[in-house]
Amino acid sequence: MGGGSGGRGKGMPRAMAPAEEVDVAAVRYRPAELQAPHLIGFPLRAFVWLLESPLLGPLLTSLLKKQNNMTQMLQRTVIPERPMFYPEYPPQEPERGVLTLEEDRDPVDRVEEALSCLVPYDPSGRFTSTDEKNPFLYWKIRDFAYAYRSGITTPSAVAELVIAGVEEWNNKKPPMPMLIHFNANDLRKQADASTKRFEQGSPISVLDGIFFAVKDDIDCLPYPSKSATTFFDEIRPVEKDAVAVSRLRKCGVIFIGKANMHELGLGVTGNNPNYGTVRNPHSIDRYTGGSSSGPAALVSSGLCSGAIGTDGGGSVRIPSSLCGIVGLKTTFGRTDMTGVVCDAGTVEVASPLTSSVEDSVLLYSALAGSRPMDKLTLRPVRYFFF
Repeated sequence: MGGGSGGRGKGMPRAMAPAEEVDVAAVRYRPAELQAPHLIGFPLRAFVWLLESPLLGPLLTSLLKKQNNMTQMLQRTVIPERPMFYPEYPPQEPERGVLTLEEDRDPVDRVEEALSCLVPYDPSGRFTSTDEKNPFLYWKIRDFAYAYRSGITTPSAVAELVIAGVEEWNNKKPPMPMLIHFNANDLRKQADASTKRFEQGSPISVLDGIFFAVKDDIDCLPYPSKSATTFFDEIRPVEKDAVAVSRLRKCGVIFIGKANMHELGLGVTGNNPNYGTVRNPHSIDRYTGGSSSGPAALVSSGLCSGAIGTDGGGSVRIPSSLCGIVGLKTTFGRTDMTGVVCDAGTVEVASPLTSSVEDSVLLYSALAGSRPMDKLTLRPVRYFFF
C-alpha cells in the first residue's frame, strides 16, 4: 500500500500509519518486485513436485522467502492497532422498506412476521403441471402448508414418498448416497406427530410438516455427527440438537436425516471415499459441488424443501450454484453455531439451502439469532422488501 516510511533508516522497523490517519483516496498500491522462477509445462510440474517434497520443499520455500526478504519484512513491521478478531459495525439509521426482526423472539413469531411480508399466496396452478415435457415442479414451503391445511395431503403421506425416494436414489446405478444417517421409523414418527396437529387444527407454524435435511457436521438427535468421517463421532458425542436445529424443531419442521458432505468440509467437490460421492441430480455424471453436497442434492432432487448447511469458503454457495437452487451465506454471527462441528470463528456460518428465495426468507427467519458472545458486534437482523 502507499504511505512512505519517511526518514526511516536502513535496518529500522517500518511503522504503519494508524488507520484513522490513512487517506484512503490517496493510497496507491505499489506491487513489489518478487524474485521467482517463471515456469510452464513440465518445469512447472517439477517445481511443484519439489515444493511438495517433505525434504526439499521447506528448503526451497525458505530460499524464496529469503530472496524476497519476506520474513524480515513481516518481523520488522510495526502495526499500531490491536488485532480485531470480530467485525464491528457503526450505528445505522433504519432504512426504508426494511423489516427488522428481533432475534431474541421465539422462532415461530419471527417466521410469522417474515411470512406476512411475502406476497399473498396464490395456489392456482401449483398442484398441476401442464408442461408435458417438464412435468417436475418444486413445491415451495407455502405449497405444502396449503396442501396440509386443505386436506390435499398429509405430512405422513409425504413422508412415505420421501422414504421411497431415498430408497430409489440409493438403489440407482450408480447410487446416490445423499444421506449418511437415515431412519425411516423416526421420520414416520415425526410426520405422524405433525399430521395429528393438522387434524386437530393446531399446526405450529407455516414450517410445520415441512421436510428438511441437516448437514452431517450439525448436531441433530438421534444421529451422530461424523462430518462424513468414520471416526469423529467417537471423540465428539452428540448430546442434544444444535441451536439451529432446535429452532426449526420449535416450528414443527421434520428432519429426514444427516446429509452427506465432503469429508470434514475440506473440499468443494463432495467426493467422499467413506460414504460415496453425491452426484448432481440434474446430471448424475457431474459433481454437486461441496462441501454441502448432500444438502444441495436433496433439495435439488425435490426430496425436501430445504436444508441447513455450513459455509466458510463457499460450502453452501458452490453446491447451490451447481445444483440450481438458492444458497445463502449469512453474515458472521447471524446464526448460532452452538452444536456445529466446524465452528471456525468469524469464517463459518450455518445457513439455508432452498429451492427458492421465498423459502430462504422463511427458513432464515427461523434460524436467525446470535450467540450472546456475538451480540456486541452485530446490527439487528433485517430483511429488505420493496
